[in-house]
Amino acid sequence: MELVVIILYCIALLLIFIFSLGQLHLTWHYLKGKKELQTVVKPLTDYPLVTVQLPVFNEKYVVERLIDAVCQFDYPKDKLEIQVLDDSTDETIEIIKKKVEEWSAYGIDIKQVRRPDRKGFKAGALQYGMDICKGEFIAIFDADFLPQADFLKNTLSSFTEETGVVQTRWGHLNKDYSILTELQAFGLDAHFSIEQVGRSHAGSFINFNGTGGVWRKACIYDAGGWSADTLTEDLDLSYRAQLKGWKFKYIEDCVAPAELPVIMSAVKSQQYRWNKGAAETARKNLGKVLRSKLKMSNKFHAVFHLFNSSVFVCLLAASLLSIPMLFIKEANPELKILFDIGSVFLLGFFSIAFFYWIASKQNKRKNARGHFLRVFPIFITVSMGLSLHNAFAVLEGLLGFKSDFIRTPKFNITKKSDTWKENTYIKPKINLLTLLEGALSLYFIGGVVAGIYLHDWGLIIFHVMLALGFASVFYLSVTTMNHAKG
Repeated sequence: MELVVIILYCIALLLIFIFSLGQLHLTWHYLKGKKELQTVVKPLTDYPLVTVQLPVFNEKYVVERLIDAVCQFDYPKDKLEIQVLDDSTDETIEIIKKKVEEWSAYGIDIKQVRRPDRKGFKAGALQYGMDICKGEFIAIFDADFLPQADFLKNTLSSFTEETGVVQTRWGHLNKDYSILTELQAFGLDAHFSIEQVGRSHAGSFINFNGTGGVWRKACIYDAGGWSADTLTEDLDLSYRAQLKGWKFKYIEDCVAPAELPVIMSAVKSQQYRWNKGAAETARKNLGKVLRSKLKMSNKFHAVFHLFNSSVFVCLLAASLLSIPMLFIKEANPELKILFDIGSVFLLGFFSIAFFYWIASKQNKRKNARGHFLRVFPIFITVSMGLSLHNAFAVLEGLLGFKSDFIRTPKFNITKKSDTWKENTYIKPKINLLTLLEGALSLYFIGGVVAGIYLHDWGLIIFHVMLALGFASVFYLSVTTMNHAKG
C-alpha cells in the first residue's frame, strides 16, 4: 500500500511539474513573440455584411445595456444585422422585445429570435441563428459584455482569406469590486496575454473564447457547425476549424469589456463548465489531433492545451497523498533521498510564479510588483481550494458523464455600492462537494499538525495554503447561500 501511495504521489508531482514547464515555455514564446505579433490596426476600407449574435437566456439585469452597446457600433447600418438569440422564459422576453422595437425605430436591423425549444443550449441557439442570418461574418457577445463602438472595425480589418476567427482580449468592468473579482481578473489576464499570444507565436492552436470575437461564417460551416456535445462548444469548434486548416488570430490590444461573477457560487458554475467542457473536448478531439499532419511540436502544445484543466486532478491527488507521505517518510528513513528528489518537482511552483508575474507586469497595472506580491499568493491559495470542485468536473468530462449547460448568472454590478443579494437567479444549495471542501480544510489543518509533530517542515506552507484555500472556498460558498436565502 505504501508503494502505491509513493508511486501515485510522484506521478502527480511529475505531471504538475511538466505542466509548469509548459507554462514556462508559453511565457518564453510570449516574451519573444509579443513584438513580432503586435497588431497594427489598419483602416477598414471594405465593409462586409456582419451579423452580431447575442445568445441570451434569462438575463433581465444586463440585456438592455448589451443591446444598447451593439446597436451603437460605428458601422454602416445597411451592413449590420443584430440577432438577439432569446431562449428566455421570464420577463427578459418583454425587456428584449421593447429594446428591439426601440432600436428598430432608429433604422437598426435587429431581431428577437425565438426558438421552439432550448435544444443544444447556447450552441443550439448560435447554430439556429447562423442558419438564418445574412452576414458573411458573425460577431458573438455573451450577455455580460459591453463591446466598444469601434469593435467591428478593429477586428474585421485583421481578417485575411485564410482567417477563420479573430479573438479579442476580455476586459473587466468590475475587477476592483472585491478580492474575488480581482483574483478572476488576475487569472484571466494571464490566459489572454501569455497563453493566447504564446500559442500564436509557437504556431499552435489557440481558441475562440466563446464571446468577444468574430467568426467567418464559411469557417463555421466548413468545420461542421456548432455542436452541443461538449460544454465548451467554443473550444470544440476552434479545434475542428483549425484541423481543417483555418487560421485563428488573437488581438491582444483590442479589448472587449465584461463583468466578472461576484459570488463564489457563480464562479464555481463558470469553472465547472469550463473545466468539464475542456475535458470533454479533449476526449472528443485528441485522436483527431494526434492523427493529423500537424508538426509534432504543435501536437505537443495541443495535448497540453486540451488537458490544461486536468492539472486540478493532479493537484488534488498530490495534496491528498501528501499527508500519508509524511508518515511513510517517518517510517522509512532509508527513502529520504527519494523524497528529496521528489521535492525538486515542487520547483515548478517558481515557473508558475514567473508565468503570472510576466502576465501581471504586461497588463500594465500601477505598481505591478506590489499587485503581484499581494494577489498571487491569494490566487494560488484559492485555486488550491477549488481543486476538488474543478477536479470533479474534469473527471466527469474525461469519463463521459453528461450534464446540462448551466449558465453563469449575471448581475450588472460594476461598483462596490451595488449589491447582488436581490438577484432572483441565485438559488445556491449546499451539496456534497461543498461539505467535502469544509472537511478538507480540517484534513489539511491535520497535515500542519502532523508536520509539526514529526518535525517535518517541508510541506508546512503547502498544507497551510491548502487549509486556507478550502476553508475560504467553503466559507464563501456557504455565506452566498445564507444571503440568497435571506
